[in-house]
Amino acid sequence: MTELRTLKVALLGCGNVGAQVARILIDDADALAARTGARLELAGIAVRTIDAPRDVELPRELFTTDADTLVKDADLVIELMGGIEPARTLILSAIENGACVVTGNKALLAQDGPTLYEAADKAGVQLSYEAAVAGAIPILRPIRDSLSGDHITRVLGIVNGTTNFILDQMDTTGAQFEDALAEAQRLGYAEADPTADVGGLDAAAKAAILASLSFHTRFDLENVHCEGITGVSAADIAAAKDAGFVIKLLAIAEKLTATDGSEGVSVRVHPTLLPREHPLAAVHGAFNAVFIEAENAGELMFYGQGAGGTPTASAVLGDLVSAARRIVLGGPAQTETAIGQVPALPIDAVNTSYYIGLDVADQPGVLAKIAQLFAEHGVSIEIMRQTIHRDADSNVESAELRIVTHRATEAALAATVQAVKGLDVINSVTSVLRVEGV
Repeated sequence: MTELRTLKVALLGCGNVGAQVARILIDDADALAARTGARLELAGIAVRTIDAPRDVELPRELFTTDADTLVKDADLVIELMGGIEPARTLILSAIENGACVVTGNKALLAQDGPTLYEAADKAGVQLSYEAAVAGAIPILRPIRDSLSGDHITRVLGIVNGTTNFILDQMDTTGAQFEDALAEAQRLGYAEADPTADVGGLDAAAKAAILASLSFHTRFDLENVHCEGITGVSAADIAAAKDAGFVIKLLAIAEKLTATDGSEGVSVRVHPTLLPREHPLAAVHGAFNAVFIEAENAGELMFYGQGAGGTPTASAVLGDLVSAARRIVLGGPAQTETAIGQVPALPIDAVNTSYYIGLDVADQPGVLAKIAQLFAEHGVSIEIMRQTIHRDADSNVESAELRIVTHRATEAALAATVQAVKGLDVINSVTSVLRVEGV
């Protein structure tokens, strides 16, 4: 029997995901060798602190603080450190030394992916990053490979488990945002500082990656319009529920035709109302899902665990096996798809629907004034619901209006909302959210 060659694997970072990757490399060494045609030897694990507590017990001799030397002697490098530096420098060093790289670093890819892609292409090595978006869900390779002969027109994704858990708790239990966030932190779904999640920044980085692969054009964080969920109230959730909608934080990338006739791609992240019959509306808890529309394939949805050590480790190992096979069998490296020049469109060019909450005076003619103003701005009202409230202290009645518009340009809708604020019958605009799927 021919003896298998050995490929040295360097692991950078040993957090929840890194520890599980190391465990699988050790425990499943024989199975991985059979799948790749080479033995994958875990040569070392670069960490900041060797004796830091970890959930997985691993041989102490594997740990090192000398990441620079570790990557220079490796055939395959797995980067799970996160952040921009030193991850960027270490990945470039690995590539320059001929190693294939697997990373889950969505922030780095969204900010400086082109530098890494070009370096890998020049060196003839593979750069893989399935774990950067949606955890265990195989989504990047299907977009890059399986749908490469099709034309993707739209991608809608729930790509942040923390925000999906919070919004789902608010929807199913009636919890306030602060209480749902505290529960997410207690269960380990949210960090002590949840800003990147609830502010939409984590989803924005993933949206840039999804858009780049789907539309064969490099998009970065500057191209992504980003809004988080901190402004979503329990009242918004309840009103949406009453109207047959659920609120989700969506990453959206879609091809559009601007008002001047030019084509481009809109990439955005924001809270969105979805009809409860939409497939993404049924994604609960900390799960992720990505909904794709393509010219020939039609509608596709990918669903599964979007975070966690073991699920994300599965995506990392899938990339690792693929890269190892390429080394064993030879052939060209695959880093990114062909690059086009489709421009990124600003949010104002988007055609969407709005959900608008208004607190108005309870008097004759209010509805007519509002309807006339909408018509003057070329925005059509699809749904209007009114609820009367009486203030317990002042005994003054007011009305709460919930309006869902037909699709119009973002610019027209924003101008309409601004004009509504100036009406003397409007006490306040309580919420403005976008609507998809209607």
